[in-house]
Amino acid sequence: MTSWITRFLLAGLVSAAQAQPIMVGAVVSQTGTLADLAAGYAKGIRLWEGQVNAAGGLLGRPVELKMLDDGSDAIRAGELYRQLIGEAKVDLLIGPYGSAATRVAAAEADRARKVMVNGAGPARVVQQGPMRLLFQTVSPYVAHGDGVLALARSAGMTRLYIVARQDYASQEIAEATRVAALKQGFAVPEVEAYSPYALDYAAAIARAQGAQAQAWIAFGEAGDAADMVRAFRKHGYAPQLFFARRATDPAFIAAVGQDAEFTLGEVEYDPRLARPGNVEFVKAFTARWSAAPGAAAAEGFVAASVLGEAVRRAGALETDKLRAMLGAMQTETLLGTYRVDASGQQIGIVPAVAQIQRGKPQVVWPGALQTAAPMQPYLPWKERQVLR
Repeated sequence: MTSWITRFLLAGLVSAAQAQPIMVGAVVSQTGTLADLAAGYAKGIRLWEGQVNAAGGLLGRPVELKMLDDGSDAIRAGELYRQLIGEAKVDLLIGPYGSAATRVAAAEADRARKVMVNGAGPARVVQQGPMRLLFQTVSPYVAHGDGVLALARSAGMTRLYIVARQDYASQEIAEATRVAALKQGFAVPEVEAYSPYALDYAAAIARAQGAQAQAWIAFGEAGDAADMVRAFRKHGYAPQLFFARRATDPAFIAAVGQDAEFTLGEVEYDPRLARPGNVEFVKAFTARWSAAPGAAAAEGFVAASVLGEAVRRAGALETDKLRAMLGAMQTETLLGTYRVDASGQQIGIVPAVAQIQRGKPQVVWPGALQTAAPMQPYLPWKERQVLR
């Protein structure tokens, strides 16, 4: 009799333990200067929470998301992660939006020996240092030039000219691209930095011509790219290849119209990309939020999905098991193949490259995602025809 009662009570305790939700903590800017940019990131994480619970949760337990607002303050983000770990006793951590906040938050996670996925901190410094519990699911800045270098190499080009806006992200991407280009045998002068207020690129054009550059590669904003195109036309300059990171932004095409043709630009995420699960993600996101997802939404969803997949494969929440799984596993995501190096930096997810063709961005690299063949070279202005 006693044995039966004991078994009954133990079964009840086990059942109660299984019913306890797995707590997932995240700090995402919902107010302040980053709020608009981070809104999609938060929605992507929330969509994952709803989907994983609808499918039965993780390890047979429901998932409960606890999301706090740091007011776009990186220092505050660290304080809130300390609160999530110490007071809320969360089981899993998803990083905040932005590199500065992620760097601060990761220090708190490392101090508490908690694994964290870095879903929106692309800067190199975030993954540097002694922390080995941080795993990046977003494409790092150092990989943002890979696509254009591949296209330049396949076109037989050997001489490049790289310009970059005077901001942290653009400068880091440009320098990393130059280093990669030199390793691949390209001839590349020092990166030319330009002011956010630059309008005329005549001097830079003269230097590119003097270097006999075949490709002009620019890292900056859509407005910068439009100003470059205007300067190119004014001075009759047409490199064989023109890449501007934000050229896929509708604002660039609207600013220069048909002069946008043949320009290459970056695509971190697009609802139309033929990646596994993207159709379902777009459908679910649109149904819930009444708008198509952007890059931030995909980043949030991917961060949460990779973390959930690691838990599923490890079959546990223990730090050492999750750390080993996140360090070793590969899995397909909306952004590409999740795969990290020994520091936890992402090495499998790289932005695609699109080209403006008849007024619309068409993916031309990598081949698996291609929606059109690349049209080269960047035609001289006198050879261009009016599109109808």
